[in-house]
Amino acid sequence: MSLYLSMAAFALASSISPGPVNIVALNSGARHGLRASLKHVTGATAGFTVLLVLTGLGLHELLDLWPGLTEAIRWAGVVFLLYLAWRLARDNGQLGQGDNSPPPSFGYGALMQWLNPKAWLACVAGMGAFVADGDAGLIGRFALIYFVVCYLSIACWAWAGSFIREYLRKASSVRLFNRLLALLLAGCAAYLMLE
Repeated sequence: MSLYLSMAAFALASSISPGPVNIVALNSGARHGLRASLKHVTGATAGFTVLLVLTGLGLHELLDLWPGLTEAIRWAGVVFLLYLAWRLARDNGQLGQGDNSPPPSFGYGALMQWLNPKAWLACVAGMGAFVADGDAGLIGRFALIYFVVCYLSIACWAWAGSFIREYLRKASSVRLFNRLLALLLAGCAAYLMLE
């Protein structure tokens, strides 16, 4: 039983900590509410879980063979984060009827995980720590634990956004909030560029 608790603790530490997917969930919750943000939460969780399983089944070996692929993923992630930061920084802060931007979709959440270097690192580290022998049954159990913990963690960020939504009634407050989130995303991108 302690192995499964360790897996859950690892999943919680890597899923609940700030990162691009959680920042988007926070923004989506603040902008569109919790219910509308659950598609992003579900997509991000599913995308991560697929990445985790594929890593456990040998995807990490492909990355070892082709280090250029790792670099390409890292730079695609940097570009994607900068694009998200730019969009948030340019947002006019209008909520309600003036806000016609849709909440992030299932596919958007899944794609974010595949472009998120934090997700890749968590997959490689998690599989290396808990399923280094490639046991398919253990990979499946780890993926199931991670799915539940990841979903709840990202949903907490979306819920936090929906909680602060009532404090973001003025467009100027929303603009400030979005620009702070844009700075966080740009900071994530800058960190990736310096690695």
